[in-house]
Amino acid sequence: MTPLFYFFILLFIVAFLYSAVGHGGASGYLALMALFSFDPNFMKPTALILNLFVSLLSFILFYREGYFKWKIFFPLALASIPFAYLGGTIELDGAIYKKVLGILLLIPILRFFVYPNTHDIELKNPHVGTSLFIGASIGFLSGLIGIGGGILLSPLLLLLKWTNQKQTAAISALFIFVNSASGLVGQLAKGVAFENDMFTFVGIAVLGGFIGAWFGAKKWNQAVLKYVLASVLILASIKLLLT
Repeated sequence: MTPLFYFFILLFIVAFLYSAVGHGGASGYLALMALFSFDPNFMKPTALILNLFVSLLSFILFYREGYFKWKIFFPLALASIPFAYLGGTIELDGAIYKKVLGILLLIPILRFFVYPNTHDIELKNPHVGTSLFIGASIGFLSGLIGIGGGILLSPLLLLLKWTNQKQTAAISALFIFVNSASGLVGQLAKGVAFENDMFTFVGIAVLGGFIGAWFGAKKWNQAVLKYVLASVLILASIKLLLT
């Protein structure tokens, strides 16, 4: 079997696992492509395309279960969208790109390992100014690195106690979608080319994302999934930082 076959299998698994916790999976796709030695110029727009499809599926399924909060999402997205576009127009050196990505992949470990589920009785009202600052900062990094920003937003929402875990998943999913779209527009403004296998990538990610989001929103306790994802990200981050 060719390396591409194994890549497709792992792509399905990554989309499945990430969507089950409300994420689009860009950080996982980027790590996976790095492990298979894809060209960094190809990695960023590809991850954003896959993010669009998988995050939208996650959002729809979590939204239907009643977990989405417009009041929290709107100021975050309002600030993040223009900055995601700005970040998407900036090109990083390939070596620097991998190091920055490796460091950012360590962030969701805080969410998955450190922060327990927040109960509704503990939730606090968000501050608009803080929301705008967080949205702008994460938006810029999202466009720069080629992620939707969910891995950066989720631990902050839980740390600030603005949302519980299911609400975090719903908000992160749509936040990832809008940032991915904005970052991708920034990429396209410079002119990017996609490889011939892009449609296959999308098909596999959509299938894995739909199944994962359905189980995550409707059936499963996410405790096991968050530890699996954190372990994968640790390995991927070490690989990127040491390469």
